[in-house]
This record gives sequence, structure tokens and C-alpha cells, in this order.
Amino acid sequence: MTARTNEDWLRLLGEAEEAAVAELREVLHRGLRRALAGRAAADDGFIEDVTQDGVLKVLGGLTTFRGDSRFTTWAVTVAVRVAFTELRRAKWKDVSLDRLVEDAPARHPPAPPEVPSQDARQAVLAAMHRIIGTVLTDRQRQALVAEFKGMPQAEIAVQMGLTRNALYKLTHDARQSLKRGLEAAGIDGDEVRAAFDL
Repeated sequence: MTARTNEDWLRLLGEAEEAAVAELREVLHRGLRRALAGRAAADDGFIEDVTQDGVLKVLGGLTTFRGDSRFTTWAVTVAVRVAFTELRRAKWKDVSLDRLVEDAPARHPPAPPEVPSQDARQAVLAAMHRIIGTVLTDRQRQALVAEFKGMPQAEIAVQMGLTRNALYKLTHDARQSLKRGLEAAGIDGDEVRAAFDL
């Protein structure tokens, strides 16, 4: 492997010099193998695919390299992010938003405890479940529950047929409704933070 400075990498890759691109591909492939070792979903085929995607992402982002580290360290980091995004997407690919909402706690949970100070967390959760189940629209409920359960926003947007901006607006409005509902129930932000030690 050729010893190259950051400037060499940027110049050669910017010129699409074939040997430099091939060496970048090899660097990313090795880095991905190390980073993904032991992950069942990261088989040889997956690593090949994300290596190619990583090369394209690095080549497309050369102007974003600030030079705070070695170029190869930065490039491998970019490729690893691509890999983790693909692994998350694969994990959620066949998960239905409807199923997530069905698996959420009942829409009408029991009333909050009589003495909130004894079980503040349960009171806040009960109020949240009630508001999510009764105040939010179906689409807001779907998006917010999926987000709470860890589904990536990109996957939620795909499943709901929304752009990222439209999904952001939908979840923003849902959070605002949730906040207003909690305030109407006499629960303010300080109580929520105290209940969950935030």
C-alpha cells in the first residue's frame, strides 16, 4: 500500500486516478471487516456492497474532508456510517407501522395513580399513552410510536410515503400536541424531567 498524505489522497481521488480509487476501496473493505466483525447480518456480500457504497460516498464528499484526521481514518468512518445505516434499514425493513401501533400499550390505560408523587413516572406514562391514543391523528400516532420504538426516520418516511421534511413536520406537530396534552393534564416539563431523572 502506498503511503499518501491527505493532500495526495484528495488530489488523486479528485482526479479519479484509478490506482488511488482501487486503494481506497481496499482500505474501506479492510476497515469495514474490522468494524463489522461478529455481526451476523454483515456477511461477505453485505461488506462488498457497503464497500462500494462507501467508495461512492467518500468520492462524493471529498470537499467535506476537513483534515482533522488522516484521510483514511475519515474515509473508513464514512463507510462504517453507511454500513450501520444499511443495517438499521434492514432491521426495520419488514416492520409494519400498523403493527408497531398495535403493539403499543392500550389506547386507554388505567387512570394515573391517586398520589402522583409516589409513582410520578407511571402517571406521566399513563397520561402520554392516553394523549397519544386519543389526541393525535392516526398518522401522527404511527410516526411518533415508530420513532419512540427506534425506527429510523428514513424508514418511517418510506413506509408512510412522506419526504423527510414532511415527516419532520408531522412528528413536530405530534410532539407539540403531546406537550399541550400533558400541560392540560397538569404535567409540565419539569415534572416529566423529574419523573425520568432527565
